[in-house]
This record gives sequence, C-alpha cells and structure tokens, in this order.
Amino acid sequence: MTPSAHAILLRPSGPVEPVDRRALGLAAAGVGGLGVAAVYQLSGGRIGIPCVLHATTGLNCPLCGSTRMAASLLRGDFVAAWNFNCVVLVLGPLIGLGVGYQLVAWALEWIRLVKLPRLRISPRAVNWSAKLVVAGLLLYGVLRNLN
Repeated sequence: MTPSAHAILLRPSGPVEPVDRRALGLAAAGVGGLGVAAVYQLSGGRIGIPCVLHATTGLNCPLCGSTRMAASLLRGDFVAAWNFNCVVLVLGPLIGLGVGYQLVAWALEWIRLVKLPRLRISPRAVNWSAKLVVAGLLLYGVLRNLN
C-alpha cells in the first residue's frame, strides 16, 4: 500500500522536496521587514526607510505606515498598528501563516521526523491571487489619500 500525497508520514525517507522559492522570498521579506521595524523601534523612530512617493508628493502609498505598524506591534499597541496600515496588518499574518507552515513542513521532513502535506497552489491561482492583491493595494492606496 502506498501512502497518498496528502497523508502524514512518520519517519520519512527518500529525497526531501525543496521549499518553493516564492515562499523563501516572502519569508525573507517578512523577516527583513520585522528587522527594519525593530531598528525603527529601538532608535525611537530616528532610523527608518522613507517612502519616496510620500517624500515627493505627500501622498501615502499602499505600504506607507508599515514600518510604524510593525513597530507598534512590537510594543503591543494594536490600535496604533491598525491606524498606521490596516491592510498590511491583516495580510501580513495570513501570508506569514502560509509561509511558516511551508517552512515547518520542510524542516520536519528534512530532519526525518514527519512528512506533512505541503500547500499546493496552481500557477494560475498564484497569478490571479497576485493580481488581486496588487489591485486591492492600489485601491487602498487611492482610498487612503481621499480624506
């Protein structure tokens, strides 16, 4: 009897499937963003990455406030985090859960402890999801500048 592709397998053997490079890129961006937020928080807001759009036009881009939002989360101030950038506050943890699961599943298989089913998303779904997220961020960027 062969195990199905979606079964949990204890003490797996054989080659370990690598982590999708898109998940690794998202993980690197998330860790880098938290690092920037930590530096911002520890410096008392003196060291940060300025937004070029905001500096030149005075308009807020869809990601404006993300560093301050993450720094607020590090302080435990969820209300301030929501006010700085509510969209990234919602999307960040959702993406982090998916990427974190992929990394944990890979690590557990790599140390030969357990093989968990990996998240599989078709290229078409990835393409449409990316377009939807970009369109949503652009709409949020426009709407946040109307007031």
